[in-house]
Amino acid sequence: MVQLGLVVAQFSKEGEIPQRMARRAREAAADRDATIVDSIDVPGSYDTPLAADRLARRDDVDAVAVVGAIVTGDTDHDQVIANAAAEGLTQVSLDRDTPVTLGITGPGMSQDEAQARIDSGAQAVESAIELAGALDNHD
Repeated sequence: MVQLGLVVAQFSKEGEIPQRMARRAREAAADRDATIVDSIDVPGSYDTPLAADRLARRDDVDAVAVVGAIVTGDTDHDQVIANAAAEGLTQVSLDRDTPVTLGITGPGMSQDEAQARIDSGAQAVESAIELAGALDNHD
């Protein structure tokens, strides 16, 4: 059984989207017989790498799934945040030798597009489970 950490970036112009993504992530874990051993809510997507690192350090975590939504605003700030989060999460995965999957949607999304992508929470968990299994077979 795969044991997961879950990071949820709470900031969204529509606050319900991250919670719905997290709910889909938890449902996907249960459907795949995986366990979410710990979950950390962080203020926004920029904050996810540190939380993912904390979870990836744990001996009881096989992989970390990260979910959130970056909705576009009046500036290019959403692109800066998305790039920083993706680069940071990639570095955590490599440094900790632990799968960290990116279920953060955006940048450049409207509220409607973010709403339509809440299944990215489930996809992040499914990817984490598959990658943990694939890597476990190559120890």
